[in-house]
Amino acid sequence: MSISGAGPVLAAATSAVVAPALSLHSKTDVPTLPAGFPSHLPDRLAWTGSDFDNKSDHIFVLDETHLAEIKTALEDYKALGQDGDLIEPANFRLPTLGPKLEELSRNVHNGKGFCLIRGINPADYTVEDLTLVYLGVQSYIAEQRGRQDRRGNMLIHIVADNSTKQAAEHHRHSTKAITFHNEETGDVVGWLTRSTAATGGKCIIASAYTVYNVLAATRPDVIRTLARSDWPFAMPRFHCRPVIFYEDSRLVMNFGRASLLGNKAHPRPKHLPSLTPRQIEALDAIEAVAKATQLEIQTQAGDMHFINNLAVLHRREGFANGQAPHEKRHLVRMRLRSATHGWRIPRELQPDWEEAFGETGVKHWHVEPMPLYFFPMRLYPN
Repeated sequence: MSISGAGPVLAAATSAVVAPALSLHSKTDVPTLPAGFPSHLPDRLAWTGSDFDNKSDHIFVLDETHLAEIKTALEDYKALGQDGDLIEPANFRLPTLGPKLEELSRNVHNGKGFCLIRGINPADYTVEDLTLVYLGVQSYIAEQRGRQDRRGNMLIHIVADNSTKQAAEHHRHSTKAITFHNEETGDVVGWLTRSTAATGGKCIIASAYTVYNVLAATRPDVIRTLARSDWPFAMPRFHCRPVIFYEDSRLVMNFGRASLLGNKAHPRPKHLPSLTPRQIEALDAIEAVAKATQLEIQTQAGDMHFINNLAVLHRREGFANGQAPHEKRHLVRMRLRSATHGWRIPRELQPDWEEAFGETGVKHWHVEPMPLYFFPMRLYPN
């Protein structure tokens, strides 16, 4: 995508959608970007949803040869008698599909920042075998797998759960729409769709690079606010840091509203500092630009999504499950990192990355959702 400044498409989005979400007090601010931040990011990661009208631009469909290779690799791996978490390209060999997956990995890290792999039929596999296929394909995208909570859960099951008020409002288990955000850790986030809802539940993504370019061109004061180190995050522990970083000539965005604002089911502790009006305005600006330039993806059972968690925001529309098992939305999420393609992580984020990907700590692999005593809810959602 070639754009100058905010670009004609983005300028239109800004005037029609973004401007009403922003207040007009910027004249009192310093109208410059923070030191070291560029005026524009001319990168393939800066895209809008309208750039991908052709599904082939962002959906890689497995053909019969690929599917046969996957089944052969699965049987060969099972014959080794190894635990599933040891699966990797060396023991899950995909002669023709492997190079294509490696190309997708380069694209996720240094191209447009996402891919969708389609063609797996979950009904063709047991739950255990489907999980192995997911891990095998994923190992070509990013081979390092991260813990997703302090109990060491490696596979997070995103399913509706109204068994308690807290569960029903926790955005991992809610049926409501959620706002744009990043996951707390992971260079790459992957989802396997085991089944879809009867209605709704689209995966919606947006480029953080595009958000930056629009705001840098129209509201540099908002960029200054986002780059300040006084944002009071409440999870996984209370700490203050920026929302955006410019590290190693790359933009990194990392935030979630729940950890900054709390919500009805997870009220923010009163002893923690609240966001300032300017910080709330900055979050609204991110949401407005992201929605104006988003890409919606109608998910299918068997889909595997991978997004660059440092440069691509994601959200979900609300959904309603049906009565049949195949009409109940079930995603399996992983947080990933590549030793080859991984980005340099800003200093302020490194402790969380080390906790997720470091050698110290337990790892649990549950192929089905577990009860609370195995998989406890946290005070704040992730």
